[in-house]
Amino acid sequence: MTITCRHTWLSLLLLLTAPMAAMAQDDPEYRMEIGAGAGVQAYQGDFGGGIFKQLQPIGAVVAKYKPNPRMAWAANLSYGQLKGKSTDIKTWYPDYADAPIEFSTSLAALDLSFEYNFWAFGTGREYRGARPLTPFIAGGLGLCFAKCDESVVALEMPLGLGVKYKLADRLNLTVEFLMHLTGSDKLDGVKDPYGIKSSGLFKNTDCYSSLQVSVTYDMWAKCKTCHNENE
Repeated sequence: MTITCRHTWLSLLLLLTAPMAAMAQDDPEYRMEIGAGAGVQAYQGDFGGGIFKQLQPIGAVVAKYKPNPRMAWAANLSYGQLKGKSTDIKTWYPDYADAPIEFSTSLAALDLSFEYNFWAFGTGREYRGARPLTPFIAGGLGLCFAKCDESVVALEMPLGLGVKYKLADRLNLTVEFLMHLTGSDKLDGVKDPYGIKSSGLFKNTDCYSSLQVSVTYDMWAKCKTCHNENE
């Protein structure tokens, strides 16, 4: 009699949990994220600068394509400024000893980066083993459009890392730090104050760093039954 009761309770438990498991497996997995970001950026070039020096605000529009929960292709369009001055460094420049330089550069950048998550990213209901929090690394290529004394267009290479967190089922929070290596030595308005000819794309050029916080919304749910329609 006791064994029969146990089997009855086990059967009821399975009946109650089966619909929940089915619902979990049916939760959609999304291909896209679209949102906006804000943060700060800082100049790092011939006239010094630093990660936490002369920080300037930036705004951004973000779009991501996610082929799977471990990877994403991210497009980031940002706008802000870079500021600095030659008196921030100890290096002596003969041309600017009596006339120190202080610059303000408007900077827009369009980057395409590849993101690799350390763990599968998600709520855990749409993909087995997914986690709502994961660190990631990122790298890619882009274009920066700078205007100081004159307009400059240059290639750039963003490299960095960050953290992603699921705020809700379809809402994501991303914090990332990137170094932007550029192919231009005129982000500060001055080309080659050392008088050294560069021989590489990113050699003896200016760069800048950025710290950005983004909020994105999941879109374009994957079709889980499409692959089985012809079976």
